[in-house]
Amino acid sequence: MSRIGKAPIALPKGVEVKIANGLVSVKGAKGELSQKIDTDINVAVEGENVVVTRPTDQKRHRALHGLYRALIANMVKGVSEGYKTEQELVGVGYRASNKGQLLELSLGYSHNVTFELPKEVKVTTTSEKGQNPKVILECADKQLIGMVAAKIRSLRKPEPYKGKGIKFVGETLRRKAGKSASKK
Repeated sequence: MSRIGKAPIALPKGVEVKIANGLVSVKGAKGELSQKIDTDINVAVEGENVVVTRPTDQKRHRALHGLYRALIANMVKGVSEGYKTEQELVGVGYRASNKGQLLELSLGYSHNVTFELPKEVKVTTTSEKGQNPKVILECADKQLIGMVAAKIRSLRKPEPYKGKGIKFVGETLRRKAGKSASKK
């Protein structure tokens, strides 16, 4: 048995799970999410828990067992608590502002970069004196918020010499010594 797959998913108060035609729908305070499930994998609601089981020990079934259990657990956490990522813009003159779902970034290019976010993602930007500007994303869908955060980061990845670029808060970057460090 998969260690991840056999663990039941506890349902917090206010979260309801519906299973129909290979589609698992999870509804909670932060929204509603659904995930299509493979026909071989069985998902059942038993009291206050969701249990995922597999029919055989085939390699494919073992792989899907843990995958779908993790996806359903992420949906349950997303609709009850939600997910949040914070990114900071490190660099002189780097700025971030938002108007609704439109994020405008000044990243040292000759033009400002505008990025339209999906309607499910809530964005806020902060700019405090003496600190780097921050972009804060909130969403119920873990996959979507991760994809959006990766896309924003790809607009200006942190470079290894000075560390300038868009990085996640708390991320440690591998720094390189410049060419002057090797001339001793």
